[in-house]
Amino acid sequence: MPFDTIPAYDTSDNETGCCPRFNATAWDGLELHFENKLFVRARTHAVFHVPLDMGRLYPRVQAHLEAAGAFDPEDFLILSRDPSPWISEHLFAASREVPDEEMTRLTGTFLTKVFDGPFSDARRWYEEMRALGHERGRPDGQIWFYYTTCPKCAEHYGHNYVVGFVEI
Repeated sequence: MPFDTIPAYDTSDNETGCCPRFNATAWDGLELHFENKLFVRARTHAVFHVPLDMGRLYPRVQAHLEAAGAFDPEDFLILSRDPSPWISEHLFAASREVPDEEMTRLTGTFLTKVFDGPFSDARRWYEEMRALGHERGRPDGQIWFYYTTCPKCAEHYGHNYVVGFVEI
């Protein structure tokens, strides 16, 4: 795929009025190339990797993205990782700078793998992504996860798809 391009979302396939149905096939096994891809960086508190304040953070960042004209539904992506058991870091794709938010850029080539299962499988997903990075010569590559739907929508659609990203 060209730099900074991700698979398109079909936002019209939305039975819940919240999260559109996720096309797992389009995201599995991709090599995505990011070159200074712009993101809003935000952090949440966690207790042993369980986030506590996402319900406040996500709407705030989304409102700021929209107010700044920086939200592009064709480039919707939120990457998450846990640098510690107590903090989670989230990157929200942005098409321009967003006032009152911390901005960052991401450069690298990432391999994707789609998982479907409960959040309790996250450690296994992390280990699988780390093994993929090791196989591709990057045992220390960054690992991020894209949680594609909220818990209510995952239950409605019958799938809890999570996309792992490992830097290769």
